[in-house]
Amino acid sequence: MSIKRQRPVPRLPAGFEDAPAGVVRARRAMIATIGEVYERFGFEPLETPALEYADCLGKFLPEADQPTGGVFAFRDSDGLEQWLTLRYDLTAPLARFYAEHEKEESFTRPYRRWQTGPVWRDERPGPGRFRQFIQCDFDTVGAASLAADAEVCMVLAEAFDALGIPRKDYEIRVNDRKVLNGVLEQAGVATEAARLTTLRALDKLDRLGMDGVRHLLGRGREDETGHFTPGAQLSPDQQAIIVAFVEAQASTRAGICGAFRDLVGGSREGLEGVAELETIAELLDASGLEEARVKFDPSLVRGLAYYTGPVFEAALTFNVLDETGHRRSFGSVAGGGRYDDLVMRFTGQRVPATGASIGVDRLLAALRLLDRVKVDERPGPVVVTVMDRGRLPAYQVMVNELRAAGIVAELYLGNPKKFGKQLEYADARRSPAVVIAGGDEFDRGEVSIKDLRLGAELAARLKDEADAEAYQQQVQGEAQRSVARVDLVAEVRRILGH
Repeated sequence: MSIKRQRPVPRLPAGFEDAPAGVVRARRAMIATIGEVYERFGFEPLETPALEYADCLGKFLPEADQPTGGVFAFRDSDGLEQWLTLRYDLTAPLARFYAEHEKEESFTRPYRRWQTGPVWRDERPGPGRFRQFIQCDFDTVGAASLAADAEVCMVLAEAFDALGIPRKDYEIRVNDRKVLNGVLEQAGVATEAARLTTLRALDKLDRLGMDGVRHLLGRGREDETGHFTPGAQLSPDQQAIIVAFVEAQASTRAGICGAFRDLVGGSREGLEGVAELETIAELLDASGLEEARVKFDPSLVRGLAYYTGPVFEAALTFNVLDETGHRRSFGSVAGGGRYDDLVMRFTGQRVPATGASIGVDRLLAALRLLDRVKVDERPGPVVVTVMDRGRLPAYQVMVNELRAAGIVAELYLGNPKKFGKQLEYADARRSPAVVIAGGDEFDRGEVSIKDLRLGAELAARLKDEADAEAYQQQVQGEAQRSVARVDLVAEVRRILGH
């Protein structure tokens, strides 16, 4: 009795998606544009492996028997059974790369690099939340100068301009971890646990609003499902100081710095943060970046638990419909900041670093909404059809001639028995033209070329024609013509508009 083999069901793991040709090309073009901007600012490209040792990634160290914290990990088969982890961002590998090579004579400091590639996070997937996504980063490692931080804003603004995003549709927001530390100090938030809880509460401002944040700054908050999140247990007076910081308003960057200076009081760290923002403001003014494009925003708290100084977020401000049908601004597409402690894990010495990361797939979605990119815009290849299998070498010569002339072309490789199927294939590939040569054409030393785009335009008018059959013959005559075999390339070029 034979055992029936069960076939696998073709499926993707949750949180992953395929990218068809149009998306791949659009993404590649967008990354190329961003990369040109990065390199214009002097950043060099770098590639690092997808896998790193778990201890080198730093944020997720092995605990107990295996790494935890939302990463994909497995033991190496090198006999040492070290844990290997798929990178969860591009910054941790950069820190490892810098520490590994900084003492080499040819290694330049400060080190300026840009990198793009997929990263992986083993988190619960959801709508718009994937476990593999692409980032496009630029960083300066080894520079304490605040000019490097101001440059982050300049690079992001120039990248968005290069992608054709209207200046009214984006803004870059800046804050400083040291300023918030100064406010926490003024509020008397002393313990590290209370500080982290406060940061997490402020990080939920966009989602929960100020009322929800107030609850999390105090006793805690119960959501609509009944789940209770403990708060920072701050007193009303402490909460008032934090809220005053987040709600600080001014029409200029200098005005915000003045408000911050009042809020941090005598805090040495807070005043240092204000001075950093004042220096960045001067550099932004010198670069010509208007207040409308780069704003100092006290409500920007994302990542403040990780960063050590200035932080940045680039957001698109045009409105879209969310999954509930409500209008909201598109939101963040890039973020970053200064992280002076990351390389220290390897070297034992603080190494200043700053940079930002653009979320490639999220930004691509925004460009599609703005009609700045179309994923199906590129035409397909010119298809050389096969009318006679015995003449395959002759058809291959035609394809070679077209390719040698810089024309995208392919030989039809399916079953040539039904010619109609070949034309259907060409239509599905969005081919601009097909080359047709049967026995009669070979005998006359000719080829027939059908302009599929013109044919489609003419056929679209068919419904307005009284004599459909006559018009069909007219379409056939105008969209398809025979030329001498030696004129194949010239005629295809004419059709393509080359």
